[in-house]
Amino acid sequence: MSDTPDPLDQLPDDVAAAAFRRLVRHLRRRHDAQNIDLMGLSGFCRNCLADWIREAGCEGDKAAARELIHGMPMGEWKDRYQTEATPEQLARMEESLKKNAQE
Repeated sequence: MSDTPDPLDQLPDDVAAAAFRRLVRHLRRRHDAQNIDLMGLSGFCRNCLADWIREAGCEGDKAAARELIHGMPMGEWKDRYQTEATPEQLARMEESLKKNAQE
């Protein structure tokens, strides 16, 4: 890891929070962007965001965090929008996850 400070850490918290909320609202509208596809491309998805806010100190359990990110209970979101993952999507996700750096 580099000793050079990350400029991202200099971003004011209110600006970072506004950008995060915009990202979450964007994902709430883009149901066509399946979690499996997000994982395959970027190594994270809506559920990861829910995990990350809990790790950052958001109170509540996993279900509450996922509801916050999805904009509805996870079960309802899955019933409405989630499609069955193909073997290709699963393989792409596995390869993508290998690229994630251990933090």
